[in-house]
Amino acid sequence: TAFVASGANGQNFLVTNRHIVTGRHNGTDKCLSETLAVPDALVVWHNSKGNLGQFVRVESPLFVNDEPQWIEHPAYKAAVDVVAIPLPDRDDLEFVPYRIDYQAHMKIEPTSRVSIVGFPFGERTGASFAIWSTGFVASEPQIPHGGQQVFLVDCRARPGQSGSPVIRYRNGGGLLTHDNGSEEMSPITEFLGVYSGRINELSDLGMVWNAWIISELLAFAISIDRGLMSPSDSSNQRPSDGCVGKKDHSA
Repeated sequence: TAFVASGANGQNFLVTNRHIVTGRHNGTDKCLSETLAVPDALVVWHNSKGNLGQFVRVESPLFVNDEPQWIEHPAYKAAVDVVAIPLPDRDDLEFVPYRIDYQAHMKIEPTSRVSIVGFPFGERTGASFAIWSTGFVASEPQIPHGGQQVFLVDCRARPGQSGSPVIRYRNGGGLLTHDNGSEEMSPITEFLGVYSGRINELSDLGMVWNAWIISELLAFAISIDRGLMSPSDSSNQRPSDGCVGKKDHSA
């Protein structure tokens, strides 16, 4: 799973897990594919502009001249299992990005209800609508779990949901005021982080990278786009050890 998030300047990025673009377990560096293949492109289904419920298939290369096209966190780099990929503007696509709140982890606590929005086992509704899995915050979001900038959720998430946005959704939780002065109650959607998989195969406890990590990542990605940093400073080199040169596509 991947999703669109916007930076402070309104630029859109595709956000997902690092292990999805490398094809390797982010902790052990082992190949995830049984064929020892590594991905060379992402195939993403974006919203078709002006056509609600229709999607456009876009294939994006992960490497150009052997240089990775994803951007990693400027300080933690490969230790954070989250990456951002700049999205070019296209007339046929309509991006509906999440906006990242640096302090989102301060708004939740253990037992808070959250949803993981993704594609378990590749399942989708209709053309390409995501599946909502609901669970609860299981650790203190303000305290890094296991020495990483993650908190735990208790949810029956499954393979295919890596890279999913984790949100808190409250129906009728906010008051929306229109330009003409009329008011109505509207749902509140709060982005909390990026799901990164379960702590082990026997547990329903999963890891969520905090929103502030994604906020810092996007700020760094914007600085690269403005030419303030060298792209070579943003990510590691192309993986080479442990996997053969075969390639396949990550969905």
